[in-house]
Amino acid sequence: MKVGIVGGSGYTGGELLRLLLRHPKVDVAQVTSDSMAGKPVSRAHPNLRKVTDLTFTPHDALDPCDLLFLAMPHGRSMARMPDFLVRAGKVIDLSADFRLKNPVLYRAYYGVDHPHPELLKASVYGLPELHRDAIREATLVAGPGCIATAAILAVRPLAQAGLIAPDRLVVDAKTGSSAGGLDGGPASHHAERSGVMRIYAPTGHRHTAEIEQEAGVNVALSCHAVEAVRGILATCHAFLRDSVTSKDLWRLYRDAYGQEPFVRIVTEAAGLYRFPEPKILMGTNFCDVGFALDAHTDRVVAIAALDNLMKGAAGTAVQCMNLVAGYPETMGLDFLGLHPV
Repeated sequence: MKVGIVGGSGYTGGELLRLLLRHPKVDVAQVTSDSMAGKPVSRAHPNLRKVTDLTFTPHDALDPCDLLFLAMPHGRSMARMPDFLVRAGKVIDLSADFRLKNPVLYRAYYGVDHPHPELLKASVYGLPELHRDAIREATLVAGPGCIATAAILAVRPLAQAGLIAPDRLVVDAKTGSSAGGLDGGPASHHAERSGVMRIYAPTGHRHTAEIEQEAGVNVALSCHAVEAVRGILATCHAFLRDSVTSKDLWRLYRDAYGQEPFVRIVTEAAGLYRFPEPKILMGTNFCDVGFALDAHTDRVVAIAALDNLMKGAAGTAVQCMNLVAGYPETMGLDFLGLHPV
């Protein structure tokens, strides 16, 4: 399959390239970047030296292809999506521009009026664990946010079973610096990031809308920056409507994820890694999900960890591409991670 990447000079673009250049069914025909047009892709992504001879082309020189990945900043694909859909049979957009079904929420969370609300109805939220069949038939797939992916996978089984109060979910998320993108601003500079445990969004984070849309609960989300390059850890405090046991929770999560290729249930009695830990997931497409029952406060602490550039972005996008194209869902996503690292 002939694919292209628009906006390939950033972190998610580089991660897409790393995966697609080794995918047995994919020919990466074009990678665009206005700022690096004419330069080899290895200039932006040094890990790809001697792997490819591709060079960046300008955005306005985009050629037709079978499937197009969009790895542009938020707000850049909204107006141009009709043109992208003409140039490619299928589009997977890694930005937030088509994630939300309610166009009013774009004004509330992104400060813009969406120019193509009709395409919001046609897009599919690209989380295979929730919408696998719809993704297979989709023309436009909207890749989920990294924090949203972790939080949704952690709490949705509880919400779907009606076990938790739908108006009282607290999500505390920790993020690595790469989640801010290549141009993350002063907050991502080493002198400001090193040693930090900084709350950067105590309220109002944009992923709130995605979690509420896909998990069906009202969310109080707070986000912290920590000293790590990759990784998301979402700790979700859900309050029970009825009494449950740990065995009940095990059964619930096994029913939800027992057959999922990229979700692992990690809740063990002992060991350094008895709960989900982003460190050992770097470079993988796994989301590890765990839980702990707090009978004292009738609370379930649901936990999820992932690599924000993989299961939180490029890895899930390739998983969606496999579904759209009819390939095995796990193809090209078999890296198992490293330990120690």
